[in-house]
Amino acid sequence: MNSPLRLRELRVYRLAIPLRFRFEHAAAQRDTADPVIVRLVAAAPYAHHVGYGETLARAYVTGETPESVIEDISNVFKSRLAEFRPTSFVEALELIETLPMQDGGRIVTAARAAVELALLDLTCKVFQRRPPDVAGWMGLPGFGAPGCLSSVCYSGVIVGQTRRKLQYLLRLQRLFGLRDFKLKVAVDRWEERLEWASQVLRRSLEQKKVTLRVDANAGWSLAEAHEAITALERNGVCALEQPLPDAHDADLRYLAEQTSCDLIADESLLTADDAERLIAAGAVRVLNIRIAKNGGLLPALRIARLALAAGLDVQLGCMVGETSILSAAGLAFLETCPNVRFVEGAFGAFLLRHDLTPRPVRFGIGGRAQPRTGPGFGVDVDPAALDRLSVERARATQL
Repeated sequence: MNSPLRLRELRVYRLAIPLRFRFEHAAAQRDTADPVIVRLVAAAPYAHHVGYGETLARAYVTGETPESVIEDISNVFKSRLAEFRPTSFVEALELIETLPMQDGGRIVTAARAAVELALLDLTCKVFQRRPPDVAGWMGLPGFGAPGCLSSVCYSGVIVGQTRRKLQYLLRLQRLFGLRDFKLKVAVDRWEERLEWASQVLRRSLEQKKVTLRVDANAGWSLAEAHEAITALERNGVCALEQPLPDAHDADLRYLAEQTSCDLIADESLLTADDAERLIAAGAVRVLNIRIAKNGGLLPALRIARLALAAGLDVQLGCMVGETSILSAAGLAFLETCPNVRFVEGAFGAFLLRHDLTPRPVRFGIGGRAQPRTGPGFGVDVDPAALDRLSVERARATQL
């Protein structure tokens, strides 16, 4: 290919999408998804190609907000997009890899994720490649298609403020064939909800047909986490996610010694440096990778390689309210990573009242999902849906 891939237009959308259920945890409550979408249009002779990326910013995770993401895309990433001129797939990956994770010491991983995913989607379309093809260039032994997508199952989420509703929704998920479940703790009445869930799952837990894990979202002190262990273990919980604030990671080793529950790091894990620090500390058993939190697909895969090489497990997490764009990126991660213990996301219309594509990405019976076909992430985004769900006029910039 002689003509370089140049970008003609950058367009950034801030959306508001109603959720079917209200979510509550120790750090936030939400009934509306607030994704930021990046749309990149190629210049001639590839002007018929468009790439899409998505992120969800969480101030309590990376310090970013939807507003800061939009500003950082303009102030930190726009100049790099204007200079993007690869002539091959490999050259494009080399340029994408240089996208910054920080700006002046401030984490910008959520903003980076949206830009990186849009560039990967567009690059793969132009050069007729699929996202798992990045594994060879990245030099990740054992990574690449088909990954673990055919063997993993997406998790269910335990919700409901009353015993009747929680147990009804949980039984529905079991009838749908889901076998891994997650409950938010460190919120009011969490012990009661854990007991209700355990009543439904107890026999299957004892027979090891299902798993139950909980997420504290950094909402406990060490004393509170230690006190919770008895209830967690009594109700068959196998893993405890982010029990303490990241400022107290040093206490995780003591907590791990007190419980049979595997500890999962989430908010403590933003970059590869964090992964190396957590691995060296030896307290957590699982690293929770979220593509929007960790800066995109390439950084997520590098963190996964660090975890697996150290003998740790990987969880593919998600942000509440991801559309099919991020869900498709999650599928690409699973098509590339050889071993993932727990998988979250791809809820589609189970959670969102509206999506951005006529062919949404959503797991099926048993939590199974199929890979997308064709180059790029395989999602055909409806521009009219973007406009309809936007809370403000999209920011368009000619590059």
